[in-house]
Amino acid sequence: MLKENNTDVRTEVLAGVTTFMTMAYILAVNPLILSDAGMDAGGVFTATALSAVISTLVMALYAKYPFGLAPGMGLNAFFAYTVVLGDMQKTWQFALTAILIEGLLFIILSFFSVREAIFDSIPLNLKNAVSVGIGLFIAFLGLDGANIIQSGNGTLLSLGDLTSGAPLVAIIGILITGFLFANNVKGALLIGILISTLVGIPLGVTQLPAGVNNIMSLPPSVSEVAFKFVGFNEIFSWDMLIVVFTFLFVDIFDTVGTLAGVASKADMLDEDGKLPRVEKALTADAIGTIAGASLGTSTITTFVESASGVAAGGRTGLTALSTAGMFLLSLFFAPLFTLIPAAATAPALVIVGLFMMSPIKQINFEDYTESIPAFLTIIMMPFSGSIAEGIVFGMISYVVLKVVTGRYKEVSWTMAIVSILFLARIIFM
Repeated sequence: MLKENNTDVRTEVLAGVTTFMTMAYILAVNPLILSDAGMDAGGVFTATALSAVISTLVMALYAKYPFGLAPGMGLNAFFAYTVVLGDMQKTWQFALTAILIEGLLFIILSFFSVREAIFDSIPLNLKNAVSVGIGLFIAFLGLDGANIIQSGNGTLLSLGDLTSGAPLVAIIGILITGFLFANNVKGALLIGILISTLVGIPLGVTQLPAGVNNIMSLPPSVSEVAFKFVGFNEIFSWDMLIVVFTFLFVDIFDTVGTLAGVASKADMLDEDGKLPRVEKALTADAIGTIAGASLGTSTITTFVESASGVAAGGRTGLTALSTAGMFLLSLFFAPLFTLIPAAATAPALVIVGLFMMSPIKQINFEDYTESIPAFLTIIMMPFSGSIAEGIVFGMISYVVLKVVTGRYKEVSWTMAIVSILFLARIIFM
């Protein structure tokens, strides 16, 4: 398997550790967000790490792909700030139940190959566009997390204070990582993250633990958050249907988009633009979502940061296995792993964003029924802050342009049906 993919054990393990390092922020951020909804932060930390271990192990051993999974950003915010604290005013137990139902529906959909059909129906041009859009999106996340860019007047963006700690750490890290890549240094992304973390110490960005005793500890208990579900009277309700559908929609297309984009970058797609064993990859996040809801955390999804491990050379399940191992280790070294600031992971995200741009060369810009949907896919991901919304704009515009130009035979029935559902969602929800 390793020789077939032109890789080796050292490269795969290093890639897995790199993926973890760019995902590790979720161990600090997810408990903070879900604790706003009233959940126990310590329990959510443990649930986050354990669900990442379970889902990533399934990806490694069953699907055999180098992708890491964990509770997704955006989905946790919807959980806390819309379902619980927003207009819906539901309990966090209600939200966890919706996630459990979503995971069970994913398993059922897998029996009918619905998600695989959706993945296969996306044209190759759009899959390449997804890779480019994800590149811009994660570069934006890195720059935003390091305060290099920030919200300006209205909806505009502006430069942050580049002389302050976090932007300086990120800028220095980008230059160091670029230097390492220019000199073909193995593990450049991981080394860049570690050096950036060290640079952050004198600048006050990296906060060190108070002492050795605070570096290692037993994982917090999940007893306050695990298996906390509502009764059937709340399950069979209109509100539950709306919440489940929203979780289902965002997770399906975030995962499909991430798989399409990262797989395109890693040259894992076949000549028809399909990802072999895609049904197994999609099953991994379904199992992870069920496990996560049971343990006490928000929806599990394939992480776009997996691109960092792919960029570091990861090509097989051994990369994901190494990522899962790091998440397991993090349970006992939580203070050590969570001290890595967002500014230190920003260089990796920006450089990976560059790498994800390469499939743009394969997009057919001469055919406007192909290039316009591809362009909308690319720009709407960073502009809307959602991989799923980028796919929505790309697929709808693709179908419309093909139909109005008389080339409707190039549109699959699956893509047509999905686009109609997208339109219905925009109009009625």
